[in-house]
Amino acid sequence: MAVTASMVKQLREMTGAGMMDCKKALGETDGNMDDAVEFLRKKGMAGADKKAGRTAAEGVVAIAISEDKKKAAIAEVNCETDFVAKGDEFKGFADEVAAVILKTGITDVDALMNEKLDNGQTIDERRRELVGRIGENMTVRRTEVIETTGQIGQYQHGEKIGVVVAMEGGDENLLRDVAMHVAASKPAAVSADDVDADMVEKERQFQIEQAQESGKPAEIIEKMIEGRMRKFLQEITLMGQAFVKDPDQTVEKLLKSADASVSDFVRLEVGEGIEIEETNFADEVAAAAEAAKS
Repeated sequence: MAVTASMVKQLREMTGAGMMDCKKALGETDGNMDDAVEFLRKKGMAGADKKAGRTAAEGVVAIAISEDKKKAAIAEVNCETDFVAKGDEFKGFADEVAAVILKTGITDVDALMNEKLDNGQTIDERRRELVGRIGENMTVRRTEVIETTGQIGQYQHGEKIGVVVAMEGGDENLLRDVAMHVAASKPAAVSADDVDADMVEKERQFQIEQAQESGKPAEIIEKMIEGRMRKFLQEITLMGQAFVKDPDQTVEKLLKSADASVSDFVRLEVGEGIEIEETNFADEVAAAAEAAKS
């Protein structure tokens, strides 16, 4: 069966695939539209496997909050370039992922990949389809769920930083202000009691070594260490930090004045902690030439 321009156009509209890919798919399937769609889908799956090893450090942070604002899901979904990250299709996929997490409560990424979207595809099937069509590796990297008896607020900065905060008491303005503070100031925990014990011990050992080098008496060294540890915990905890919109008061003081408290928060930033391998142009050309030989 002859492949016409209108058939190629129809297949492109159905799948979003490139013109030459659509033409090839129709040729391989004797013009059968359903078979051509399946051909492209399988081609996309194979392409996704080939791209799986490529670093995906761009992307978005997606947030979904329940109607009663007592539960929230937040996810970092990655791709390779900022251009793709800004596309509606990729952002829509990230939003779908967050919605599934909110609905199921599943935060284990491997298990999440098998959950179904509204269109019947699993998250991984949809991911592979997008990878095959768009041509970039995509991953769901991190997910979290928080719940509260109070209210949950959110703040997003350019879709690269996302924050959800669980608060008891206060109002929507306070919730947003605290979420914005978390985005800007990167606290490690709500209060000193919540800070990871290994982090505290590592800092304490560092301060002990620094203080001992001063050559001061033991009782002075002990006071130096305690003072520095107190400052360290103030700087890395939400309650101890100076409020970003009013540095004259701490977040703890701000919350107390509003008879409010924060029980939990999650802050995700796209690409945080991902090591990006830097290559120069000559290396890229050499790699491309080597790949062309195989």
